[in-house]
Amino acid sequence: MKEYLQKYSGKKILITGGAGCIGSNLTKALIKAEADKIYVLDDLSAAEKWNVPLDPSVVFIKGSVLDDEVLRRVFSYRPDYVFHLAAHFANQNSVDNPETDLEVNGKGIIKVLQYSHLTGVNRFVFASSGCSVYGSQAPLPLKEDFISLHLDTPYQITKLLGELYCNFYYNYYKLPVVAARYFNVYGPGEIPGAYRNVIPNFMYWAMHKQPLPITGTGEETRDFTFVEDIVAGTLLCGVVPEAVGDAFNLASETETRIIDIANKVNELTGNPSGITYRQRRDWDLITRRRASIEKAGKVLGYKPKVKVMDGIKTVYEWIQTNRDKIEACARF
Repeated sequence: MKEYLQKYSGKKILITGGAGCIGSNLTKALIKAEADKIYVLDDLSAAEKWNVPLDPSVVFIKGSVLDDEVLRRVFSYRPDYVFHLAAHFANQNSVDNPETDLEVNGKGIIKVLQYSHLTGVNRFVFASSGCSVYGSQAPLPLKEDFISLHLDTPYQITKLLGELYCNFYYNYYKLPVVAARYFNVYGPGEIPGAYRNVIPNFMYWAMHKQPLPITGTGEETRDFTFVEDIVAGTLLCGVVPEAVGDAFNLASETETRIIDIANKVNELTGNPSGITYRQRRDWDLITRRRASIEKAGKVLGYKPKVKVMDGIKTVYEWIQTNRDKIEACARF
């Protein structure tokens, strides 16, 4: 067992938003780490219960981070670590529903931070977004010391807001917080659907022999990061002493063109329908994304391992294995 995983052995962990792609894979890693109990809190607004791993150590609780009754219950278990993944997800979703975005991503994190402070958790790790806090004009590679106040969507704004609240609880209450800035996470566990990410949606459409819609030219790049690498970095954020009070990019440090993703998905699935082009969305001003992970490497020992084309194959295998369940709940 890796040294950092051993530190979770026998501990109690709370994962908010734990039924999603990152949360379900984080739960699997903590099961392997022999955590005593893993409390998975999710309102299932953007995930499915069948995605939560089945294990005697896992306790699933359906509920919202906005519900004080639910939060009092989960924090009565006195978790040692809190991983706050719960969010009103996706840029377009926030543009369509800005008040809900602020309620969940703003008020929600205040509530979870407050309960974490009152119960004295060992570490609070916030799932921030490197695709949000840097804005669309930041120089590449993106480094942690650059933050933009000129953001393009409510989701980007509330992710930065979450970091600011974390900083307040760290500076005022001395709550040991860490912000993990995720970049374009993909992997098994993400169910295709409206507002979901490009890789699972491309896979779903290709398996249904539909042309893959690219909004833009296809030359746009993103720093796609496999979920197992994200989980490894997140767990390091939870136990490395030097990480407290800081923020870290968790990324692959590699630019990949959207057109290359589409071509790979069509090749894997044998999709004859090709690609179709659509107008770029008004808020989507980012043409390139590549993060620096120098800081995460030095402080955390973070080192991503999975190449994007290999990771896409794993997603395809997962979707094939779970196709019946996915077909029943995918909503576009």
